[in-house]
Amino acid sequence: MRLWSIHPKYLDFRGLVAVWREGLLAKKALEGKVKGYKNHPQLLRFKRYEKPIDLIDAYLFQIYLEAKRRGYSFDISKIREIEANGVVTVTYGQLEYEFFHLLKKVEGRDRKKFDELRGSDIKKIEANPIFKVISGGVEDWEAGR
Repeated sequence: MRLWSIHPKYLDFRGLVAVWREGLLAKKALEGKVKGYKNHPQLLRFKRYEKPIDLIDAYLFQIYLEAKRRGYSFDISKIREIEANGVVTVTYGQLEYEFFHLLKKVEGRDRKKFDELRGSDIKKIEANPIFKVISGGVEDWEAGR
């Protein structure tokens, strides 16, 4: 399970679809509707929030908005439309880690998106809008750190 902290605009099509599906699975895990995944490290930051279901819906709403911007048809009825900008922190080190992890994945599956990401003049990696970026290294919940 990968719930990207980086802004969904960086994701290729496969990554966007995958994070939507994995986010919906995460929502079910947070709701206690699935047996597995409830202790997955990626869920820690959602569990630490006072209203984890609201937070995962807000997270997924940002994924939905990016899909809609690209002309994809994701089923909005699976979530509640919640705006929650900057309510949880994420470190810039985590964003860098994820961005370079994404580059490795995209290089082999979507050369056009890879070239777009590598060729763009990204001065500062943006986060999913639900996150407030703070200084620091890779987060403690990141499995591959």
